[in-house]
Amino acid sequence: PQGIGSPSVYHAVIVIFLEFFAWGLLTAPTLGVLHETFPKHTFLMNGLIQGVKGLLSFLSAPLIGALSDVWGRKSFLLLTVFFTCAPIPLMKISPWWYFAVISVSGVFAVTFSVVFAYVADITQEHERSMAYGLVSATFAASLVTSPAIGAYLGRAYGDSLVVVLATAIALLDICFILVAVPESLPEKMRPASWGAPISWEQADPFASLKKVGQDSIVLLICITVFLSYLPEAGQYSSFFLYLRQIMGFSSESVAAFIAVLGILSIIAQTIVLSLLMRSIGNKNTILLGLGFQILQLAWYGFGSEPWMMWAAGAVAAMSSITFPAVSALVSRTADADQQGVVQGMITGIRGLCNGLGPALYGFIFYIFHVELNELPMPESSSGGSVVAQYHLQQNSIIPGPPFLFGACSVLLALLVALFIPEHTNLNVRSSNWKKHCGSHGHPHSPQAPGEAKEPLLQDTNV
Repeated sequence: PQGIGSPSVYHAVIVIFLEFFAWGLLTAPTLGVLHETFPKHTFLMNGLIQGVKGLLSFLSAPLIGALSDVWGRKSFLLLTVFFTCAPIPLMKISPWWYFAVISVSGVFAVTFSVVFAYVADITQEHERSMAYGLVSATFAASLVTSPAIGAYLGRAYGDSLVVVLATAIALLDICFILVAVPESLPEKMRPASWGAPISWEQADPFASLKKVGQDSIVLLICITVFLSYLPEAGQYSSFFLYLRQIMGFSSESVAAFIAVLGILSIIAQTIVLSLLMRSIGNKNTILLGLGFQILQLAWYGFGSEPWMMWAAGAVAAMSSITFPAVSALVSRTADADQQGVVQGMITGIRGLCNGLGPALYGFIFYIFHVELNELPMPESSSGGSVVAQYHLQQNSIIPGPPFLFGACSVLLALLVALFIPEHTNLNVRSSNWKKHCGSHGHPHSPQAPGEAKEPLLQDTNV
């Protein structure tokens, strides 16, 4: 069945909203179950679970994207949403199986790759950035409201209701794909592509990274992205657990923190970013964003009171301008036929960081013995000072060691970014690039050769 209506961006938007709304509901319950399941090594196990999932997603995303070019998007939308949401009902059935399935689900949990390929099928090139922005904004909007709703329902009616509701929304998403989402890959392309061989280069997750050293300017940009996104990926895998377990935030406070940070980030990436780009230029905006990120991570690292976390969160929202500014710099310096290749490199680096960052943060927490073994988890924000005092006795110099490591990493990124020229045209290097790029995409793929399936702005600071 072809679904309801013709393929549109709104089909993709609804799929993304329902999937991440379901997971957002589980923010507070997951933090509690994680601590109960792994009381002695909470941060280490969290880092390993998220790290394995991120690394598997990085390895499998190109292959699933290439297969969707052959067999169509709808079946792979169904597959990725199903496996992404499969762990949800296991939270109350068996926590051990819940976290095991989360880590293994990374093989198929690449909904964004298929969604952006879906969007690329149905939009013209000049419409694509706006459509990608709409999908990313939907992702942010789903996470602004759902953690607060999940925390409230969990407090009022218990976590079991939250798990049942999240499961129902995930099933609704699957039913929506089955019934309402039409196939976006044109029918005349699909029969011709059935049985087409998938080359190793199409499925190789490191294919785009192999081209990083071909141009010195792009190399500087990629090093900057790696050094700045590695701590960010680790931070967002563990920070809400850190607020809950170490800083003594209640479930409602964590949900409010996510909502406020998301709203401030959206404002920073729209109004503030446009003002800065016009007033101080592209490169200086990147440097300013990295400066805010250093301040934010250092504040998280040395902060010992809940109000410090709120203040640092406002700075974190300002640091979200970095990646839009990097994206704009790439679009201005690269030729039209090189845009997808450079974006693909940066997307690949960020995918690699999504696997390495959480594992690195969990390991650093483990090395510095930042755990909560003796004190029960507080259920209200009034216990925050007690937790903070306990933690300060345990490690009085650096309450959050991984965040301080992250600040040092971003400082290196800032030093590298200083050498990126403000105005550079890569036209002179186009001949070398074309030799190394070639045409690696599927012959029937609607995207330009080498174009990334995910835009640079897929992950917002939410």
